Amino acid sequence: MLSEIIIMTMIKWFLLAALSAAMAVPFTRPVIAGEFADVLDTPALQSDLAAQSTLTGLTQAGGRLVAVGQRGHILYSDDAGEHWQQAQVPVSSDLVAVHFPTPQQGWAVGHDGVVLHSSDAGQTWSRQLDGRQVGPLMFDYYQRQLASQPDDAGLQARVGEAQRMVEEGADKPFLDVWFENERVGYIVGAFNLIFRTDDGGVHWTPLLERTDNPSALNLYALRPVGDELFIVGEQGLVMKLDRASGRFNALPTPYNGSFFGITGKPGAALVFGLRGNVFRSTDSGASWAKIDLGLPLSITASTVTADGRIVLVSQAGHVLVSTDDGASFNIQPHTALAPVAAAQMASGGSLVLAGTRGLRQLPLE
Repeated sequence: MLSEIIIMTMIKWFLLAALSAAMAVPFTRPVIAGEFADVLDTPALQSDLAAQSTLTGLTQAGGRLVAVGQRGHILYSDDAGEHWQQAQVPVSSDLVAVHFPTPQQGWAVGHDGVVLHSSDAGQTWSRQLDGRQVGPLMFDYYQRQLASQPDDAGLQARVGEAQRMVEEGADKPFLDVWFENERVGYIVGAFNLIFRTDDGGVHWTPLLERTDNPSALNLYALRPVGDELFIVGEQGLVMKLDRASGRFNALPTPYNGSFFGITGKPGAALVFGLRGNVFRSTDSGASWAKIDLGLPLSITASTVTADGRIVLVSQAGHVLVSTDDGASFNIQPHTALAPVAAAQMASGGSLVLAGTRGLRQLPLE
């Protein structure tokens, strides 16, 4: 299962060879000959080339753009992506995703179970959680529940899963983060990892028993469409939050490959993933229709423009734009294709892309 996580996340990151090799060794890196430092205890290095390094997450913090990526790099721009400054980050773990529910308060997640928080629009960051704490946190939580319900087989299984995580250490990545406001948020990751906070990340509660995911499939993304919160993952997994019960219920889909993301507008939700597979629902996920892109490449990023156009981006950097709420897409002609992992509209209408060649702007016709 770990090798499958590596393969799937690397497809999303376009770094199959390099990062698969990196993930095959313990989560340390050499500092100088003969010395090693845990990436969880090593601040991200400042680099003049950080904006050209591999970056995999991108979001808005008010009028500011914030990007995250390899080796703990976090950058921010106040001029729609023309220039970037590097933030102060306490870890050098690879970061995957970032979200700001308000202009000042934001969270970033990544490998080694890292959860970071910023209260100054992404300029400086502090660690709220890491993989060394995740296993014990889960074990204590489910062990307390099991003490009051000793015959509950589900809780017994959760305690066993948590114990294995404690023994395996800090090697499980979080792959996405989304906050409803500056206090309530969720993080998801490998092997059905899912946590919720109600106090801005001071405390995290595991929700593994509240997902329709008995095979513990990897959870790649969570995002709202309108008032509905969706999670997508491998093997065609799509779940939607039932706010009354607090459960994420599985939705039937006609595809059994991995989905990497969710986008859309109220009344039209789209999930996208491997080999150009995109499916659209106009009935809150009860049914899904395949959207033919005419492009057999994985879709790895999305955004929505201020005027309501839905934008998808392929792993090679093709930009596809819909003006009919995702019912159809047209490929925007442009040159200099490059692998893309994240996309975000900037002020002024330009499209900012993050990927293996760093950050770049693209005019959107």
